[in-house]
Amino acid sequence: MKYPFLTELRGLLAYVACWTPLALVVGALSGSASALFLFALDWATGTRLTHPWLLALLPLAGFVVAWVYLKFGTQVEAGNNLLIDEIHDPKKMVPLRMAPLVLIGTVISHLFGASVGREGTAVQMGGALADQLTRIFKLTPENRRILLMSGLSAGFASIFGVPLAGSLFGLEVLAIGRLRYDALFPCLIAAVAADQVCLLWGAHHTHYVVGAIPPVSAWGMAATLLAGALFGITGMVFAQGTHRLTALLKRLLPYSPLRALVGGAVFALVAWLCHAERYLGLGVPVIVEAFQHPVLPWDFAAKLVATVASLASGFKGGEVTPLFFIGATLGNVLAPLLHMPIGLFAGLGLVAVFAGAANTPIASAVMAVELFGGEIGVYAAAACVMSWLFSGHTGIYKSQRVGGGKWRRFTEDVRVGDLTERK
Repeated sequence: MKYPFLTELRGLLAYVACWTPLALVVGALSGSASALFLFALDWATGTRLTHPWLLALLPLAGFVVAWVYLKFGTQVEAGNNLLIDEIHDPKKMVPLRMAPLVLIGTVISHLFGASVGREGTAVQMGGALADQLTRIFKLTPENRRILLMSGLSAGFASIFGVPLAGSLFGLEVLAIGRLRYDALFPCLIAAVAADQVCLLWGAHHTHYVVGAIPPVSAWGMAATLLAGALFGITGMVFAQGTHRLTALLKRLLPYSPLRALVGGAVFALVAWLCHAERYLGLGVPVIVEAFQHPVLPWDFAAKLVATVASLASGFKGGEVTPLFFIGATLGNVLAPLLHMPIGLFAGLGLVAVFAGAANTPIASAVMAVELFGGEIGVYAAAACVMSWLFSGHTGIYKSQRVGGGKWRRFTEDVRVGDLTERK
């Protein structure tokens, strides 16, 4: 006599018993790497602020990092896109060298003043470290996909202190309109473990205070939807600008070290002439300002240009914290125009511009709740979904697939980068 329930239960217990220790190991590795990275970033940022003249060495720093990648890191230069491609179409192990190369490259970028973020570094370290377990445990291609997704979730969760959003990020970032629920449990365990391990090492995250959040109202929702559309368009401009300027500079300067040298020299000169110190590095102090009082109306545009120029020149880092800066300062500008609280709209902009640029509205809305509290939930969901819609079928990750489209259908599994190149 067969007992389907017992068969199902045995399978579930085996699944949990297999993935719990694997996910915990991924979380421990990623959380430790993120803690080390956060400490290094604090040192780099503090050193740059103490010695402003380091900006003059940005071109040389860019040349050195690009040369090292050219000689030793061509296999991992695609960064996050390499991880996404490997999850969709597993081919070969992600080299372990990805982790130290991106860590050192990003710290150097911040030390000398490039406008880059940190999410890309944490996600790449998480993915590269996780993939090393593939050989040790002789995982199948399908299980390797899940392991890599857990690494993405762990890296994102630990670098920002958002375990729930991190667990969803690893599922949502792979394809527009499609989630991989078979990896939900490992991604959740890895994300929570990574966040806790990072905190145990003594790393800290910035806390933002949105202030009083008004009750949901007709005008409040209308203003949020309008702002969400503008956040999405901004995310699209950022993504398209980064891809197109990168392609242009590659055509004009095919030798990557020279591209970083020239791009770094132009960036440093413009920043020095314009006294643009507030747009260097992560820009966290300006993000904090955006929650407290009105900021300069052009802050969001200046940061957008600075980050697009830095990334297109080849400086290592991520896009997310600059997107936080762009969104928070844009929300700060829109709030008085729409008669809404500055703190609320700074918070909505912080998550919604990222939602549009990365095509991750669910993870971004959950991030808002983790960062700012449950009362912002409805506003955050509305802003993130609207931003996701208005950012179009583009994004900062060219290897992301179109799983179902947004408002129109596409051939399943076409790459976002291929859609962008056709336009």
